[in-house]
Amino acid sequence: MSISGKDRSTLRSLAEKVARIADLPVHKETAREWRRLNDLKRGRPLVWINEIPWHEMNYNDELTLVCEDEFCRQVEWQLRTTIYQWEHMRADMVVEPVFYSNLVIHDTGFGIHEEGTLIPQSEAGGICAHGYIPQIKDEKDIRKIKDPVVTHDAEASERNYQTLVGLFGDILPIVKRGIVHYWFAPWDELIRWWDVEEALMDMATRPELVHMAMDRLVNAYLARLRQWEELNLLSFSEGNNRVGSGGLGYTDDLPAPGFDPDHVRTIDQWGCATAQIFSTVSPPMHEEFALQYERRWLSKFGLTYYGCCEPLHDKLDILASIPNLRKVSMSPWADVDRAVPKVAGKYVFSHKPSPAIFSVDVYDPEQARKNLTDVLDRTDGCVVEVIMKDISTVRGDPRRLWQWAEMARDVVERYG
Repeated sequence: MSISGKDRSTLRSLAEKVARIADLPVHKETAREWRRLNDLKRGRPLVWINEIPWHEMNYNDELTLVCEDEFCRQVEWQLRTTIYQWEHMRADMVVEPVFYSNLVIHDTGFGIHEEGTLIPQSEAGGICAHGYIPQIKDEKDIRKIKDPVVTHDAEASERNYQTLVGLFGDILPIVKRGIVHYWFAPWDELIRWWDVEEALMDMATRPELVHMAMDRLVNAYLARLRQWEELNLLSFSEGNNRVGSGGLGYTDDLPAPGFDPDHVRTIDQWGCATAQIFSTVSPPMHEEFALQYERRWLSKFGLTYYGCCEPLHDKLDILASIPNLRKVSMSPWADVDRAVPKVAGKYVFSHKPSPAIFSVDVYDPEQARKNLTDVLDRTDGCVVEVIMKDISTVRGDPRRLWQWAEMARDVVERYG
């Protein structure tokens, strides 16, 4: 690639700043704390922030991109957001002294595509409301779901790697990396092709059709997974990556025995699954139409995380059937008191505070503190992580999230 002097200078300056941050001893301490938490050892709750409305967060041009080359702009964004989060809302984040060059992997997809309408949150970006046109109406439509074909563009991967080495490899080591974790949510896919209301109704009125669709889709996912492993596209991470909808994945329980860093297996990684659309679906139907299929995926991994936005307090008995389940999402709609007795000592309680606290006209930091304290007071006996996510807006005021991060770190110190 032909990189201008301006782009090169910009990236080197940012890389130097990330390297200085990564050199701080606190990161090793924080990584140990995440390892302790994920290995179900008691201690203070850990706090992490994700799914940030970056389109509202540009304070004093700290996120304004100045590179001209598109590849450089992507790298610049990674560096700038890392620096920004560390300086303003670090919580228990970890910054590694490395920059990853991701493998260039192509995928033909499932052969069926979402159709419908999108209503954007604003001209600046953010989340969208969706309206779906059903693509699956009867048995013949299920045949539209194809096995993906995966390929690795080794030449492009090497080109990107060498470009990064030439840009700032003397400042931050550049490491090639494949797939370290994958978000497995087949129902998130299926409702986009089926329509939410139709899919939920058909579980009652046309259950055979729903079973056929789930079986076909999960088989397609597993075909993709086999190709990743056969093409040696999986990578092992020490843990500085998101696991499921929760926090970082540091643990002493991975990789699995027989680990070969040159040929990573799924058993060396975290797996996850979720059926978010099943929030009001009964436990027996959750087992029948989601969990029995999700276990086929989850059984491939060394440790697993389950859930996202769906409340799971009344489904912990069926979740016990998941092999190597280690962390369970406790969304803002979960009944904490009902969940705690069945989570304590078995799983990480992955608490998700409501991000609606940021969307009001006047942010109330004391209410945010009260909300968090109220939950933590009721999780005695649990190993807890606090994950602020799904933040669709801060009403144009980034300092709301900065203040929340500082408050949350202050609160959790009392629960060590």
